[in-house]
Amino acid sequence: MTAPLPNQLNSADALVLYGESFASRLLLGTSRYPSPLVLENAVKAANPAMITVSLRRQGTSTTEAHSGFWELLKKMAVPVLPNTAGCHSPQEVITTAQMAREVFETNWIKLELIGDDYTLQPDTLRLVQTAETLIKDGFKVLPYCTEDLILCQRLVDAGCQAIMPWAAPIGTGQGPLNPFAMKLLRDRIKVPLIVDAGLGLPSHACTVMEWGFDAVLLNTAVALSEDPVAMAKAFAMATDAGRSAYLSGAMKPQTSAQASTPLVGTPFWHQS
Repeated sequence: MTAPLPNQLNSADALVLYGESFASRLLLGTSRYPSPLVLENAVKAANPAMITVSLRRQGTSTTEAHSGFWELLKKMAVPVLPNTAGCHSPQEVITTAQMAREVFETNWIKLELIGDDYTLQPDTLRLVQTAETLIKDGFKVLPYCTEDLILCQRLVDAGCQAIMPWAAPIGTGQGPLNPFAMKLLRDRIKVPLIVDAGLGLPSHACTVMEWGFDAVLLNTAVALSEDPVAMAKAFAMATDAGRSAYLSGAMKPQTSAQASTPLVGTPFWHQS
């Protein structure tokens, strides 16, 4: 497989989710930024495929939906991915998703069903059934989950056409804590996989993209950096670099040193 040139990457290698194409393989959250202006500039710098927003944390009335924050979202002209952050029961998720669909006029939803307040780990026991209910209601569901292979396969079986496994608990910035499980997940799950949560450095994003993951979703790593705008740009470049490296096909690791320069003047029988 021949990798596209950097300036050809987005057009030649679009991210496809539920039949829709996106030029970027970076998704960006909208919370915890120092100011709306910093958020706006970070989004411009990253040029993400989507921006995520939590309806529960921003307010749910139609009046609020047309106030400053929502007007800023419209101004940025980036597709919005509402999420169900803060929901602890399937009914909360379903109600929040339906409200988000009305407010944002979109069937896209990032499904978050929290099972533990300390780690913000998903409720894996009820996640699949909740996803299935939303899909039957016409939503394009992107479920936030752990890197558990069986859970992710059950979500695919339920109709999810993309999965969002974490690399580490939300907001920790630790990077991928279980490389074996994540690589196994990439090998076995055939729908797009978007690494959601736990990435702290552009190198983390580059690494998971080199493993073959399809996209990354970031928030805290950008919003809480000293320069969110520059960090957003760094993550965008790292994501593209990781994808390009994956498509290029990395060399196989060697067990011994291999000379990388020609041995001019040395008899061929001494060159092996």
